Amino acid sequence: MDYDLVIIGAGWAGFYAAITAKKAGLKVALIEKGLIGGTCLNRGCIPTKSLLHSAKNFKLSHSFQPDFTQIQAQKEKVIALLQQGMQFNLKGIDYLQAEAKIISPTSVSAGSQELKTKSLIIASGSKPIQVKGLEFDAKKILSSDEILNLKARPASLLIVGGGVIGCEFASFFHDLGTTVTLVEKMPQLLPNEDREVAKKLETLFKKKGIKVNTGVDAATLDLANYELVLVCVGRQPNTEGLGLENAGVKVERGRIIIDEYLKTNIPNIYAVGDCTGKIMLAHYAAYQGQIAAQNISQPSNLKKADNPIVPNCIFADPEIASVGMNEEVAKTKGVEIKINRFDFLGSGMARVLEETDGFIKIISQSESGELLGASIIGPRATELIAVLTLAITNHLKVSQIKDTIFAHPTISEAIHEALN
Repeated sequence: MDYDLVIIGAGWAGFYAAITAKKAGLKVALIEKGLIGGTCLNRGCIPTKSLLHSAKNFKLSHSFQPDFTQIQAQKEKVIALLQQGMQFNLKGIDYLQAEAKIISPTSVSAGSQELKTKSLIIASGSKPIQVKGLEFDAKKILSSDEILNLKARPASLLIVGGGVIGCEFASFFHDLGTTVTLVEKMPQLLPNEDREVAKKLETLFKKKGIKVNTGVDAATLDLANYELVLVCVGRQPNTEGLGLENAGVKVERGRIIIDEYLKTNIPNIYAVGDCTGKIMLAHYAAYQGQIAAQNISQPSNLKKADNPIVPNCIFADPEIASVGMNEEVAKTKGVEIKINRFDFLGSGMARVLEETDGFIKIISQSESGELLGASIIGPRATELIAVLTLAITNHLKVSQIKDTIFAHPTISEAIHEALN
């Protein structure tokens, strides 16, 4: 079978690449050895948010016996519905559930079939990083993939890694009544986030009863003290066994090397998403997938994947979100900044929701007033960040936000209040 484009991997990157290419009139094949939706839909974004939402509902209802089976069933229902939606949107695309292997720059096997193609996009995603001495055994020491399928709530849980995944699971299991210990080797939780935000989260976690230990190596702990151990110290590109060497695709430390147009060193082969080892976020993967497909369909009008304004969201309790520069990055770069902030204690809607912990912190350039970044910890942070992402992307100034009328009473008006 001959195609204009073959895509390996049906996660967010591969899916959006396929849809974009189809709209451009290309004949497309999409190959996935696992489940459609990849990590995000099946083992990441969607299932974890479903679990967190259910746990929060149980906490708000003051139920002392959350139904773990019901929580898992709701998660599976959400995943199944979204899988159906993705399958529907693939009409006009040949979707092959098989293991893919590159034979040459213009030939890919999908199970027993061989596909000929003019162009190839690799969107093979990522997998959890293993830690020496804490290797996954699917029994006591679990990856973030494996812990999603627990049949019962553990009485105690050690979480190794205080990044996004670790903090989200800490919130989830604590809300269900598990005794949670969170260990992070770096001096703060969420090492890439604003220091003040990370410190606030640590304080709130401890106030709830989550045991937080920063600057601690998990190797010094006695695992016998915990029923289960979740190791979530990050993810790594999933590129083994793809046959990259058959096409001569350049790889460094497991990640596929690409240029600013998402091309590999082989002219007709592109790579997008987590397998490139860049920003490992589903929305960034989708962005890359769309651009790669556009560049393949319009080779005379190549577009760079160079938008640096990428929001980061953490669905812990409270939520955290950030975009652009934080205070530490701005100071490291020597940028003269002004910091505006607003505490949710002063928000009418936060009072109504009874979620007043946290604040908004907005960074702008001192002289011009242009917004450079923002960090939020508090209610609806993951939704609020969209407003600030739009503002920063379009180089808006503090004065322009101040001149905008925000609805009252809303959480979003806290952005306006921060800049007044």
